[in-house]
Formats: sequence, C-alpha cells, structure tokens
Amino acid sequence: MATDSLYGYMGSYGQTRNPFNYEKVEQINRDVATAWLTLEEITQQLNLVDDESQDSYLTGLEVATRQAIEDYLGLSIFAAQYRVWYNTASLYGTPLSLDLPEVSQAANPANPGVTVNAVKYWTDGTPTLITVDPATYYYDNSGNKVVLQTLPSNLNASMTSPVYCEYTTAANPLSTYPVIKQAALLLLTHLYNQRSNTVDKPLHEIPFGVATLLRAYKPLVM
Repeated sequence: MATDSLYGYMGSYGQTRNPFNYEKVEQINRDVATAWLTLEEITQQLNLVDDESQDSYLTGLEVATRQAIEDYLGLSIFAAQYRVWYNTASLYGTPLSLDLPEVSQAANPANPGVTVNAVKYWTDGTPTLITVDPATYYYDNSGNKVVLQTLPSNLNASMTSPVYCEYTTAANPLSTYPVIKQAALLLLTHLYNQRSNTVDKPLHEIPFGVATLLRAYKPLVM
C-alpha cells in the first residue's frame, strides 16, 4: 500500500499526495461590468416595465447579484483569474500535483474549462522568480489539478509558499440554465426591496426560493 512521505517534496519516497494541497488562494481578476441578466429580464421581474428611472441602479445591482451567485455556487458565469500558492511540504511524488480550488467546466471534455497561465517559483538564497516551462505541465480536468513533471531542488526554504500557479476559469455553460437565472432574479428582487442591512419585521424565506433552486448545482464538499 502506498504511504505518504513525511518529508513532502524534499523527500524521495512520497508516493501519494494530500488532496487540496494549496496554502492560500487569491482572486486576481474578475468581470465587474458585463451584464448577465438583461435589463428587460430585470424590469419584467420587478414590474418596472417602461420605467427607466432606476436603470443605473439596477445595472449595478445585477452585477452584485451575479457575483453573489458565482460565489455561492463556485461557478464562473464569466471568466475569472486566480493565483494559488503551494508549500513545498505539500508537494508529493513524481509527477507533482497542484490542486486548483476554483475550476469551471465545458460541454466538451476535450475543452477543460481552465487555462493555466503560468506556474512560477522562488529560488533559494537571493530569491529569484522563475517561470516553469509550460511544456512540462498540463491541466487534468478529471482531478482539478495541474500535473507537473518536476520542480528543482533549490526552492526557497524560507518562504511559506514558494510555488504558485495562475490560471483562468472559463465561463461555465451552467450559467445559461433558466433555473439558475430564476434564482438570480429572486435574489435581485430581495436586494431591490431591502435597501438597508436591517429590517423592522422578521423576513420569511419562500418555499422553492434561491437556495432550493440552486441546491442541485452547489458542489458537495467531501
């Protein structure tokens, strides 16, 4: 039976890896302007047909709603970019695996839904940032990870996480599903009606509301 090495990347006997081996995640770019729900869909939902006086407010509310749905589902309605950091102790075996926390999908499995922009590391001694040759790694969409042939032995031992990966998630085809859009319209309606962080009376969630509509598309955390 294969066992984990106690020495991580520096050990020569590591045969398995610890899932989700990243140390921290940074979202470094995200669409904050493009509309997902149309203004017509929104005004129909709010019964504001032919009322253009709030269009500017509704446009901003639509972006906030879309980002809330993305965050709740871990789903890229529009492309987003991330930077993920790795500690040397979490990199096991050959080849190495760099787990990615936020991914996307495509209708065709040959299109992975993720583009790896760069894998980089800091060297020991006087830290120098080195870009890894893209020919030495690939994205495994069946495991949500970057598979890397190897890294040099002179990774910076003083840094908590001397290795990082930058990547872009593609727009997820699930974002076109009417059930997800309807959940977004319900959420937008709630935000439109509640202009304050506090209320005088208790609010009650409706049956088959936002959470129910989205439940089937929210990833399970095992």
